[in-house]
Amino acid sequence: MTTFTDRRILDLFGIDLPVIQAPMAGSTTPAMVVAVSEAGGLGSLPSGQYTAPQLREALEAVRRGTDRPINVNFFCHTPPADDPARQAGWLERLAPYYREAGLEGVSPPAAATRSPFHAAFAAVVEEFRPPVVSFHFGLPAPDLLDRVRRTGAKVIASATTVREAVWLAGRGVDAVIAMGAEAGGHRGNFLTHDMSTQVGTIALVPQVVDAVDVPVIAAGGIAEARGVAAAMALGASAVQVGTAYLFTEEANVAPLYRAALEQAAGDDTALTNLFTGRPARGILNRVMREVGPLSELPPEFPTAGAALAPLRQRAEARGSADFTNLWAGQAVAMSRVTSAAELTRRLAGATTA
Repeated sequence: MTTFTDRRILDLFGIDLPVIQAPMAGSTTPAMVVAVSEAGGLGSLPSGQYTAPQLREALEAVRRGTDRPINVNFFCHTPPADDPARQAGWLERLAPYYREAGLEGVSPPAAATRSPFHAAFAAVVEEFRPPVVSFHFGLPAPDLLDRVRRTGAKVIASATTVREAVWLAGRGVDAVIAMGAEAGGHRGNFLTHDMSTQVGTIALVPQVVDAVDVPVIAAGGIAEARGVAAAMALGASAVQVGTAYLFTEEANVAPLYRAALEQAAGDDTALTNLFTGRPARGILNRVMREVGPLSELPPEFPTAGAALAPLRQRAEARGSADFTNLWAGQAVAMSRVTSAAELTRRLAGATTA
């Protein structure tokens, strides 16, 4: 292999290796962020698992472990209006599972919340001034985005189509994450909700590279050095990797989830909206096979999971992941590195002689 000469992302973020650890809400820990950044990559902390005070505590933990550049990630969805009819219809579809589990009469908990970027989060960014701030599901309102930019942070965001990438570049992002359909977790789509037209990484990356003037970060189906080399050959300036980091010791992964990851092959995943109301790639399980994996019934993001919560709790108590979201990408079987720092270095091995 030859030495990687595209230094745009390295210089933009102030990092040594063109490897970004994907922000995975629920699985990413401050320890993972520290390990990746200390190894020379860019560790990413997801706000989706925190309130603003909790995010502040997590960032304090990260800063105790490293003074290297980090990325803080935020969602940009619009909170849905109350829709009792749709919630009732979703519960009706799940009623047979409630009866089977002996949960008749059990009411689901209040709908889960995943807060979009708001003023309190902006205040945390202003306080900690992370070098990079990333957004999923588009960009926040202009006044909030301006607050981020005034801190000096570099702004990046996910695109799942060329049109989304051009939209982001037109609004001044410093780099675009080209998120191929292979990627695990929630799709970053925001201009289209048609999952049948989502583009794979190999087709998406070079088209985005040709369409925008900012550096492009390839994401989706990348779990080892060969995938990194392929992304660079297509014109990417860096890669973002998620699923491979779920196998590291720094990940917060429950035993049932870890077992599913270890047993999964690439064709064991599918896009599903059952667990949150937005399409996300995860390992197939019973509810995905029997109800979806994509369905018009679940209510809007992020409220769909409330009705599944009692079923998930009962099934997990019995050692089953039949109703658990098991986010993973199509490269799930390609990496088993157990150290986040070592994984970062191995991924970057494709870019050095």
